[in-house]
Amino acid sequence: MESALELRGLLPEVELLENEPMSRHTTFRIGGPARWMFCPKTPQEAGDVLRLCHEKGVRPFFLGNGSNLLVSDEGYDGVVLSTAKLEQTMRLEDDTGIYVQSGVLLSKLANFAADHCLTGLEFASGIPGSVGGAVRMNAGAYGGEISRVLERVDYLDLAGRLCWATAAECDFSYRRSVFCKQPWLITGALFRLRHGQETEIRGDMAELARRRREKQPVEYPSAGSTFKRPQEYFAAALIEECGLKGFQVGGAQVSEKHSGFVINRGGATCADVLELMAQVRSKVLDRTGVMLEPEVEILR
Repeated sequence: MESALELRGLLPEVELLENEPMSRHTTFRIGGPARWMFCPKTPQEAGDVLRLCHEKGVRPFFLGNGSNLLVSDEGYDGVVLSTAKLEQTMRLEDDTGIYVQSGVLLSKLANFAADHCLTGLEFASGIPGSVGGAVRMNAGAYGGEISRVLERVDYLDLAGRLCWATAAECDFSYRRSVFCKQPWLITGALFRLRHGQETEIRGDMAELARRRREKQPVEYPSAGSTFKRPQEYFAAALIEECGLKGFQVGGAQVSEKHSGFVINRGGATCADVLELMAQVRSKVLDRTGVMLEPEVEILR
């Protein structure tokens, strides 16, 4: 694309960062610079960015909270559209609905629901992602999944046109949706919940938070579960069975607390993480016959 000066001239109202370190935008704290990063503040600005990219024949990468993302040490020589600065609107709709914009963190949404005595999002209270990323990946934990409480999604297509889809049209499956296949930017979502007692909702959220602190390495940077759950197995159990708990490459380590997590012990590079993942997959396959598939998204 054009130089920074030319791009700012085309979209003067939209914040544009040049050679922005992606390590600042991922929970792994890993990643080289993104050539361009647009940070729109409204869906209208996001639509302008998409239209510009469409005109230039460029497909942008959509970035939420970066909680499921591993970025190359060399960075990304392309356009990133970050939703982190989009409007943070949340509002009640009807008796049991909450409409929320895509840049809002799931933890904030879960607390908003609890404030209004609405149950169904307790499982999401400790997931570090944004609403847009959670819908795209059908995020889940402790028996809950986004697809089960979602009613509608608003999104922009690559030409910047505002569209919407029902949950049934999103083709949800395990950690997948239509938004993994189509280059559409989620701008908002309507969740349909149930009435509940705030004390019970808060109690459930506190219990899940306690379980996370006890069982997950929340004290280290990571991208959450590194591998998808294989059919009829658990990735963490397979990794532990192969004696890989605590296995380390450079600054990357299979967590000693939960072997389903690869953590950044300090100074880990993308190359460290990828080499560790490759060795874990190879050893698990050799011993158990199960091929682990990455859950973390890799951007190069």
